[in-house]
Amino acid sequence: MNSAMLAEAWQAIGANRLRTALTMLGMVIGVGAVILMLAVGQGAQQQVEASIASMGSNLFIVLSGSTTSGGLRMGGGAAPTLTLADAQSIAELPSVSAASPATPGTAQMVYGPNNWSTQIFGTTPNYLGLRDWKLAAGFAFSASDIRSATRVALLGRTVVENLFGDEDPVGKTLRIRNSPYLVLGVLERKGQSLDGRDQDDTVLIPITTAQRKLFGTRFVGTVRFIMVQAESAEAMPAVESAMNELLRQRHRLREGSENDFTVRNLSAVAQTAAETARVMSLMLGAIASVSLVVGGIGIMNIMLVSVTERTREIGIRMAIGARGKDILLQFLLEAIIISVIGCLIGVTLGVSTALAMKALSGMAIVITAASIITAFAVAAAVGIFFGWYPAKKAAAMKPIDALRAQ
Repeated sequence: MNSAMLAEAWQAIGANRLRTALTMLGMVIGVGAVILMLAVGQGAQQQVEASIASMGSNLFIVLSGSTTSGGLRMGGGAAPTLTLADAQSIAELPSVSAASPATPGTAQMVYGPNNWSTQIFGTTPNYLGLRDWKLAAGFAFSASDIRSATRVALLGRTVVENLFGDEDPVGKTLRIRNSPYLVLGVLERKGQSLDGRDQDDTVLIPITTAQRKLFGTRFVGTVRFIMVQAESAEAMPAVESAMNELLRQRHRLREGSENDFTVRNLSAVAQTAAETARVMSLMLGAIASVSLVVGGIGIMNIMLVSVTERTREIGIRMAIGARGKDILLQFLLEAIIISVIGCLIGVTLGVSTALAMKALSGMAIVITAASIITAFAVAAAVGIFFGWYPAKKAAAMKPIDALRAQ
């Protein structure tokens, strides 16, 4: 009986192919739009998560303080209030796994006929562990390089590509501001940061080399900022409080006076960005889901028209013994077939369009089985839901009234 009903439902759908195709179109567009929007949203979310992972985990950045000169108020980092000793004291706090001071600057580098201007960080060896930054080749500078202020460097991938091309830079000597620096190693690729900056366009050198031989400093031992890593996410509030208290004591700040430093929780900023990406992904999916509702309403409208047109047929079926549930199942099967076929075509269209966008534009597109299954299931449910009412209306007809219909 079920196979016979299925055959009859298929025959009824095929009786008016153009109308059936237009009915399916709503489901096709709806499912395709949902899959495409989810793929774009999840791609953006994945990019943000990759940027967060590239920063390192459980991080703080402590910035030197602001200053006022001649009535002009200058922002954070303008006054040299942080020192190497501050970084060493912070590293000794409970629940702090590492602290690395840094003095950044920009300089022109030359190797052979090539030159490149980039960001140079004077820092310490534990900066790599704190940033979870591994070496692709060579080795890192050591504590003895810090003590001796040796001219050695670690290069990011962008710097290597622009200065050395395909040549292996390890062991070679480049010039930074006309001084020779030995290349000890090459950093693994990090990609873009949350603010769009190329993290691979950078060079790391010993902080003492930056202070004494490259950039110089007005006050010996001062640094621009200190990066701090907590042992766990749970320990971050306690670490932040301890750092504030420690630095106020070390800088001899009176009670009630403002801090001459700024502590920023980088993990909190990163999590805010991640949450924004998740919300955007959900919003894109929700907007696309409106198309599914429109497609479902289209199925209901066409099925209502079909019930009206086939009223006499319904009466004949009931007169020869068909029950109400048989009529209900007959029309519901038609709605299910239209919905499922539309969903299958929509899945194919959505996945194909997403892959084409990825290939042509290079956008981050993530297609997951979960998004396909969810879109298919929701679309099928919407189609069945909107097909139920016309089927119920057909099943509720009285045989005599149906037979009298013209």
